[in-house]
Amino acid sequence: MKDLASQLAQVKTVAIAGHVRPDGDCVGSCLATYNYIKTWFPQIQADIYLEPIPNIFKFLKNSDQICSSYDSDQRYDLCIVQDCGDTGRLGASVKYFETAKKTICIDHHVSNASFADENYIFPETSSTSELIFELLETDRITKEIAECIYVGIVHDTGVFQYSSTSAKTMETAGILMEKGIDFSKIIDDTFYTKTFGQNQILGQALLNSKLFLEDLVIATAVSQEEMRRFGVQPKHLDGIVSQLRVTKGVEAAIFLYENEDHTWKVSMRSNGKVDVAAIAMKHQGGGHVRAAGANMGGAPEEIFAVICGEIEGQLHD
Repeated sequence: MKDLASQLAQVKTVAIAGHVRPDGDCVGSCLATYNYIKTWFPQIQADIYLEPIPNIFKFLKNSDQICSSYDSDQRYDLCIVQDCGDTGRLGASVKYFETAKKTICIDHHVSNASFADENYIFPETSSTSELIFELLETDRITKEIAECIYVGIVHDTGVFQYSSTSAKTMETAGILMEKGIDFSKIIDDTFYTKTFGQNQILGQALLNSKLFLEDLVIATAVSQEEMRRFGVQPKHLDGIVSQLRVTKGVEAAIFLYENEDHTWKVSMRSNGKVDVAAIAMKHQGGGHVRAAGANMGGAPEEIFAVICGEIEGQLHD
């Protein structure tokens, strides 16, 4: 696949979907695609399906058009899945993928198994949003589309600090800036600004943290009770694992938060020596070499012990 426009020829209906608990890259890339189709292919009926998105992304054009319910039984000519490594991560929108006449997957997760009819998967790329930029004609990227792509790149690169950030990523950001976006406000409003409750839960998570493996691993967990106490939801916990990762001397960071079914969402980050994607895939998760996640059962201490054992095995190989 060389571009998105050729994939839209002869198509009358399109569904766009991303992974459960959508983050900045998922939201940005999916809305960029949706806005591109709505702007340049108005004859196509396009629908975008995502779970409720964080409020910080609701300034993006047509965020109010996102379908968070999946009652429609419509079958689409084309289903475009973005920033999602497997069908299990699609949640309820998987039915539109399974019934579509044709499917496309655009993703940058190393764990992606190329599960669609057409796959545009480049694990070394900073973000799915950067891949969307590659698939669109530059002169058709409006300011509103540029905002979506920029949000996705900013969030999946940690504001251009992660190792996946390349010279091409920076060039892409420069082109998006030339579209007239307020890039500094986007970064402040969507990446750095936190509510009082978010700051409190970050503080609680740091107080809960412990060091393992001779201080090479830092880990912490946040329970359902703690989230209720500080008035936050899982979507408000972004950034905690990244703050753990920058602890001096650690090679890896582990952050858990409790799901409603009392399992734990596991987020892992690495500073280079640990392949956290390999660990995540052992537990039916996935992601990138330096950033990955999974869901696991058991008490936090048990989960820490399992993951630390796997990290130790890698460090001693």
